[in-house]
Amino acid sequence: MNLQHKKEQNRLKRKKRIRRHVFGTNTRPRMTIFKSLNHCYVQLIDDEAQKTIVAASTVGKELKGSLSQTGNTEAARKLGKLIAEKAMDLNIVSVVFDRNGFLYHGRVKALAEGAREKGLQF
Repeated sequence: MNLQHKKEQNRLKRKKRIRRHVFGTNTRPRMTIFKSLNHCYVQLIDDEAQKTIVAASTVGKELKGSLSQTGNTEAARKLGKLIAEKAMDLNIVSVVFDRNGFLYHGRVKALAEGAREKGLQF
């Protein structure tokens, strides 16, 4: 079995375990992240209505010009701050954090800390 394939399978197993317990509502949406090799993506999701409330990524217009690299912890921290600002504009102050099976370190941790710096609670 390919090592990369095994890592992805393990991440998806962790994701399933996490999703059993994490559920977003309109007042407290689920903040889910995805990271690829070069970019990070984050969404606030209302699971009751099955709708994405707000989304941001390092690919988007808001951050693209201000970043020298998009796949590092600095970019993830700025992305966390951006999603927190967008959430505050919609009067969302508290979220449920869904790390999507990724381990809580590096870019995932930087994104979470950036969102907390701007006042988002989770």
